[in-house]
Formats: sequence, structure tokens, C-alpha cells
Amino acid sequence: MLLTKFLESKPLYYNEIDYTRMPMIYERVKSYLPNPKIIHLIGTNGKGTTGRFLATALYSLGFRVGHYTSPHIIEFNERIWCDGENISDEILTVAHQKLQNILSMEESNSLSYFEYTTFLAMLIFIECDYVVLEAGLGGENDATAVFDKELTLVTPIDIDHEAFLGKSIKEIATTKLRAMQRNTILGKQKFSEVYEIANNIANVKNAKLVVYDELLKAEDGLKIEKISQILDLAPYLQENLKLAISALKFLDIEYEESSFKNSKLFGRFTKISKNVVIDVGHNTLAATSIADALKGEKYILVYNSYKDKNYKDILNILKPIIRHVEIIDISNERIALIESLQNTLNSLGIKYCSFKEIDEDAKYLVFGSFSVVEEFLRVYNE
Repeated sequence: MLLTKFLESKPLYYNEIDYTRMPMIYERVKSYLPNPKIIHLIGTNGKGTTGRFLATALYSLGFRVGHYTSPHIIEFNERIWCDGENISDEILTVAHQKLQNILSMEESNSLSYFEYTTFLAMLIFIECDYVVLEAGLGGENDATAVFDKELTLVTPIDIDHEAFLGKSIKEIATTKLRAMQRNTILGKQKFSEVYEIANNIANVKNAKLVVYDELLKAEDGLKIEKISQILDLAPYLQENLKLAISALKFLDIEYEESSFKNSKLFGRFTKISKNVVIDVGHNTLAATSIADALKGEKYILVYNSYKDKNYKDILNILKPIIRHVEIIDISNERIALIESLQNTLNSLGIKYCSFKEIDEDAKYLVFGSFSVVEEFLRVYNE
């Protein structure tokens, strides 16, 4: 596939990002792109599941809908969902050829992996009524921020990607929330200052800002409870569902409990068998949500971590639900040194060994990053 080879030539991660490139190229090529109603998702955790809840509901209600999410677990096609299913290789190939004709060779080569695939997704979504567009990193400088948005949804904001976004919640929240435009719905937040920062930015931008629960009525609460039972949602996923439904309410779109059938996003607190739960979370907020969802039971944790993640705090949060840790080997330059991870586990008093295979009589939690889940599924499926 030509697209695969082209994307393989671009690095997935960058030590520095040129924030001027995407806006400049967008201004030149925007006449070639569609102009659907864009719902932009920013935040630290929960963007993917919130977006899929919303996209699935909109599609079930008769709209043509695109959902752009990242990264993928198994195959690239997972990033671009359109009208109920991941995009096909054939459509990707056609869109890639079309985009190559729109961009100059210099532009095509200079765009990052994520910038290029953002343009690619928008070309595929050309006939959509709504596009649910998930930010990749940050907010105001993200590749997805260049588009005109109907609505911005803000999932929980926490410490993550400090090298790019800042060391404090104030810095990170400010960077993310500056992406808001006309209308913004703020989801449940862990830090009170996020609400204050959001209000300040909304005032400066003359944007309408509401908190999600202001849009939900008693009958919505009953529907959310039933949907959560049907889908077997963990508490934190129920919060993401509430944010998605608040968006429907804001847009004045009626929904039913059946609107969310098949809306769960794979890899987000997914039970792949009776004894294995996988989750692509990779920060302290995700660890807290998982520990809360699984409290009262003990799991073998299949784990590894990128070296830029605070894995000591993550493991400490998960410790109450851990029997022991099994370290899965990942071939990636971003992965933490094994000696460092082992020293951390020793300091926390957590027993560990290398991951080999699944014991059908034990319960497993696979957690740490998309790379951890991807490698685990490869071994598990074999």
C-alpha cells in the first residue's frame, strides 16, 4: 500500500514540533477540504471514548459522521472511522493520491505523520454532516486546531506530555483550552483551576462556555444509567458518555438508549476474555480510573512504560489491585530502561517477572500504553 510506505518514512514522534507549518499549509489548501460541522475534542484522557460515543450516536440518528482518533493499536485504519466502520484500504489509497495532488512535494514531505493524516481524514470525511475530531497533542497548536469548529468538548485535563505542554496544570490547561472557539462544553475536571482557566479564556475569546452537567436533566440521568448497564461501562467511561450526551443536548439533537449500540472503543477498558482486561491508558489519571474500576480484586499487571512517563506514581496508584507485575518486552526507543523499571518496582515492594504467557486461572490487566496493548495482543493472538 503506497500510503503505508509513505507514512513509514515519517517519524511518529518528534523532539521538536514546528507549530507554524500546519496553519500555513491549511490556509493554502482549505478550499479543497470539506466544511462539515466539526466537534473538536481536547483534554488529557477520554477523548477517544467520548468521541466514539458521540460519533456512533450521531450516525445512528441518521447523520453522516466521521471520527478521527489516534493513535491506533493494530492497524492505521482504526484512526479514521466513517459512518459506522473503520475506513477501508481502498478509500485510504484514493484519498492519499488525491492529497498528493493537492499538496506540493515540499509540503507533503514536510508535514508530520499526524499533520498529514489529519488532512487525509478530512478528505475522506468530505460528505459528512458531522466530524468528531480528536486532538493529538495539546490544543491551540495541535494540527486539528486549524479547522473552524462548531463545538469544543473538554475531557479531564491532567499532567501529561510535559515536554511539550508545560510542567503545571495551569500551563497544560491553558495550552489545551486556547483551542476553544465559539462554543465549549467542559467535562468533569480533577483540578478546580481548570474551570477558572476555562472561564478566563472563554471571556477573552467571547466564547460560550458551559459545564456538561448543566445540560443534563433527570431523564438523561436515567438513560445514562441504562446505557451504562447495557454497555457495562466502568465509572470513568460513564463520565465520558455524559459528556457525549451533553454535546447532543447542546446541539438540540434527540437521542435514544439504542443510539449508543456498538459505541465502545476497542482498547479502552476492554474485556477481551473472561480473565483479561486491556486498556491503552498511560498516565496517572488513567491509572486512578482503572484502580477505581477494578478495586476489590487482584490482577497480574502486564506492563511497560515510556521513559518520559511517571511510571513510579502510576505503579504506586495501581499497587492495591496488583498481585505482581509481568514486564512485557517492547521494541521501541521510547521505552524505559528495564533496569530503571525494575528498580522502581523494587522500591515500591512490587514483585515482578517477565511476561511469557497467560494463565487461564489468573486475572490480568494489560496497561501502560498503546504499544503495550499492541504487543500483548500480538502474543496473545498467536
